[in-house]
Amino acid sequence: MPLNIVRDANGLRRIILTEPNGSSAEVLLYGGQVVSWKNERREELLFLSKKTSWKPPKAIRGGIPICFPQIGNLGVLERHGFPRNRMWSLDRDPFPLPPANHSSVDLILRPSDEDLKIWPRSFELRLRVSLTAGKLTLIPRVRNTDNKAFSFTFGLCNYLSVSDIGEVRVEGLETLDYLDNLMQRERFTEQADAVTFDGEIDRVYLSTPTKIAIIDHEKKRTFELRKEGMPDAVVWNPWDKKAKALTDMGDEDYKTMLCVNSAAVETPIVLKPSEEWKGRQELSTVSSSYCSGQLDP
Repeated sequence: MPLNIVRDANGLRRIILTEPNGSSAEVLLYGGQVVSWKNERREELLFLSKKTSWKPPKAIRGGIPICFPQIGNLGVLERHGFPRNRMWSLDRDPFPLPPANHSSVDLILRPSDEDLKIWPRSFELRLRVSLTAGKLTLIPRVRNTDNKAFSFTFGLCNYLSVSDIGEVRVEGLETLDYLDNLMQRERFTEQADAVTFDGEIDRVYLSTPTKIAIIDHEKKRTFELRKEGMPDAVVWNPWDKKAKALTDMGDEDYKTMLCVNSAAVETPIVLKPSEEWKGRQELSTVSSSYCSGQLDP
């Protein structure tokens, strides 16, 4: 099926994915970034700041940005690395195609000469985005095309749209260790039976389960996040003071968003020449007749 590619009002090319039940996703070539995911009722499931800049080279605040080859400021590169503000290409030679009931697109990024000056490693970063009824799947892959080994950290930053951050709870992280980025990455253990929100949070939960649930009581909706190859999970909300300090975020935006990110942070991924790493993330929604405590594998 030919791809539906449009040029949006900002001049950026975006791929529109649809499926028969009426859900949709939109993926920009800029940043290789998912910027919209709507359910069959056309409700937007991802947060996107109305104040985001759509002008390269600025990163887009919302959707699902890709962090590579570093997360945050844990390295010498710009925050979260550079692929999120580079122009990607359609991958003309993707790995085996998904089943016919998937609507998908394959993207690829190779470093430019300028990129090699700031991070002198040759690589291929691929991303497959697939849409099925009620589910959005992202499969990132990194191949070392250099003649020496390199290491990297990686993250898929999921800006989820929520009704009211004070009414949201995250299950699946209880009893785990986490690094608190607001406390110089000091290590703590999660004591609560669920993560709830009443102030700024920026934590890296370590060795997390393959499934995490984000329960939005007001919308009676639960996001299920399933992931492979990314053992950690970053939970972030800027709260009021940080939101006001961010030029690309509205003062009240923190109330209707939550980032729960699939990540490989604590232990960097190491690739020898010609080796490839592959991750997988599935985001799905269920109505919250889903009860607390039903987090089955």
